[in-house]
Amino acid sequence: MLGLKGKAEASIEELDKAVPSSDKEINSNAPLVDFDLDHSYSTSDRSAACRSRKVSVCYVDRGKRSSIQSLLGWQMLRKNVPAIIRKKKRETKDYKLRVFVGMLFLIIVFLVGYAYVMYNQKLLAKSYFESIKFHKKTRNFRLLDGKGSELLTGVLGTSLNIEQPYNCLPKDLKDDGSVCYEWNSKARLYMNLAKSPGPPDIKCYSFQWESLLPDLYPTDCFDVSEERGFWYGGGLTNGIEYILGKATIPGGPFVTGDINTHQWGNALKRYFLNSRGVAIQVDDTTPLYVSVNTDSGRRLCLQGRNDKFAFVNRQTRYSELKYTICSGPDMKTLHNGLMQKSLWDGLTERDNDVIKSLLREPVWQIPASKQEDLTEIAIYNYTESIIALGYLRLGHILVNEFWQRTIGDFRLDSERFPTLDETVNILHRRGFRVSFMIQPFISTESSNFREAVAKKLLIYERESERSIPALTRYKSTTSAGVLDVTNNASIPWLAEQLKKISETVEIDSYFVDFGTAFNIPRYYQCSQTLVNPDEYKNYFMERFEGTLSIFGVSSAISVPRPPAFLSLPPVNSSWSGLQSIIPTMLSYGIIGFPFLMPGPVGGDFVLPTQQLKKMYSYYSFDLPPLPDKELYIRWLQLATFLPVLRFTHLPSEYRDDTVTTIAKELAEIRQRVLPLLERFSSIAMDEGLPIIRPLWMLDSTDVNCFSINDEFSIGDGMIVAPVLERGETVREVYLPQGVWKDGIDESLRKGSRWIHNYHVPQNKVAYFIKMPDNTRF
Repeated sequence: MLGLKGKAEASIEELDKAVPSSDKEINSNAPLVDFDLDHSYSTSDRSAACRSRKVSVCYVDRGKRSSIQSLLGWQMLRKNVPAIIRKKKRETKDYKLRVFVGMLFLIIVFLVGYAYVMYNQKLLAKSYFESIKFHKKTRNFRLLDGKGSELLTGVLGTSLNIEQPYNCLPKDLKDDGSVCYEWNSKARLYMNLAKSPGPPDIKCYSFQWESLLPDLYPTDCFDVSEERGFWYGGGLTNGIEYILGKATIPGGPFVTGDINTHQWGNALKRYFLNSRGVAIQVDDTTPLYVSVNTDSGRRLCLQGRNDKFAFVNRQTRYSELKYTICSGPDMKTLHNGLMQKSLWDGLTERDNDVIKSLLREPVWQIPASKQEDLTEIAIYNYTESIIALGYLRLGHILVNEFWQRTIGDFRLDSERFPTLDETVNILHRRGFRVSFMIQPFISTESSNFREAVAKKLLIYERESERSIPALTRYKSTTSAGVLDVTNNASIPWLAEQLKKISETVEIDSYFVDFGTAFNIPRYYQCSQTLVNPDEYKNYFMERFEGTLSIFGVSSAISVPRPPAFLSLPPVNSSWSGLQSIIPTMLSYGIIGFPFLMPGPVGGDFVLPTQQLKKMYSYYSFDLPPLPDKELYIRWLQLATFLPVLRFTHLPSEYRDDTVTTIAKELAEIRQRVLPLLERFSSIAMDEGLPIIRPLWMLDSTDVNCFSINDEFSIGDGMIVAPVLERGETVREVYLPQGVWKDGIDESLRKGSRWIHNYHVPQNKVAYFIKMPDNTRF
């Protein structure tokens, strides 16, 4: 018997290939079957046996083969099947090995790639801190909030034309762990997480460009279109735009100036705030140029640029741009956190008394646009008219720089003030405080100029011998030197000059008129190097701290030490001048100046023709004649609610019972407003927040509050909405959330809505008092 059992390990398919198809029948599910070769089987019997026994392979002789041939065939088959199986096993093993090697290679590649990606992500996380997205090739920048929404977008390094940066060399890296990129030996950018000055929910990021070429000025631009929120800050623009994104400002140095001829006003801060809860603070050492909406698109561009005037004293060889971007949960929280600053340090009881007196009592500025207008008799008669009013408190008498014969004399003109000491004593007995306006300028016609030159007390010409003073213009003086307050000998000299005045006339305080950065000589050089000409003001205030009682300054780039109030820039005696006051107050409050002194009721000057406007600054303008009666009334209504009430023209000059009646009513309102002013002045001392605030400081989630620049709030206790248009007796008023009591009819009004066509007759001013939160409406 030929036994081919089912113990063979070959598959059905392999057996099929080994046996001719004509000699087999297949049943793939059955085992192999034994046949007796000596017995004669018919074909049909064999087939039936196969079917009945469910055989897998059944060979049929068909009568053409002998039993010996069949036996030999089976023997050969038995020998070949294991070889076939072994061959297939080897092929299978080779295939599996190749697959294994291939899979192993792919795994290794994946792990290496994953490690590389994670390493770079770690670097990016360090650089971009999850909230910042920066595309190195296009230099597109995005700042995201916690939900992934865009808060700020822009383009960094717009002055570069090279696309691909490289990682900085180890020798160029900073010790603080900043991420650094370099653009082909032209500029480097450092990015890092910055320490937040406020609560923990405020995050800040630092950016610093270093130019590696003398003519490359690093420039970063940010989108300021209204779709990206409302932008505030910087300072007062020459167009009096409260919302910075609406201004058009050509690129220029970010220094103080006269808004009639320059791009920026008399007070600046390198601080820009967005309604989406983003702020940009530029480092004080950066030679900052700023432009707004002058390139394609609506953009605020910050540029580091050394020049030959504003930023001639280079801190580094080439230009730098360094700033910080901070984000918070909302604009109010962010702003309050960044502005948090106590002003009590070093404040004396006398200083606190001066602050209260400025809030409670008016400042009476003696009208004098020419030297001959200011005399002892004029001062006496003016104070007599103040006393005759009877309904306004006596306060500070402010005498402008014409108390000297020549600017820089620092002594009284004996011809015009022969017995001023007696007059001042009379004023003190009546309850007035007397203040003189001083300045660090010394006219070349003054006898003190020769002494200052001899003692080398003046700012001198750059790259010249120390004995050559640098000259400039100041107000009506066409040629004057500037006292070098960085010189240790200058401070005692000026203090001695002012002491001589006090020996004859008891002066209570001084108002310091610094002019602006453009009043500093163009080619100036001080004993100690100034970063920019505006730093002069800081030096002056620091050096005279404790020496002089200063109650006001004309210009500033940092908060002057209390009790000094920052004076608003002079404004034209016109309706447009009146309309500029609230935007100016709001703008200066936002950038961190809480104590502000507006100009006199009715305006500072009369604007001349456009040709004269180009030739002269406001320093040369004459005082206005008696303003239009309606303009004066509306101006007085606004001034009643401001921190300092300041006069040049008195209400009695109109000889009109209507003006007198309105002025008396406003004096009574002023007394009701004073507790609010005093309360929020204390808060300003504690936190650095302004007394006069924009409406969004009451509710920074109310989009209606963002663009309102003809209303303001006193702290969070009162909203004032004066009429600012000629002939108008109605206006639109918006009240933020809460319940408010109408100051005119004492009715209660619900907030978060507009009051349309609100009636305000000429003898009334719209104001609304905040009621407690539990007030039932």
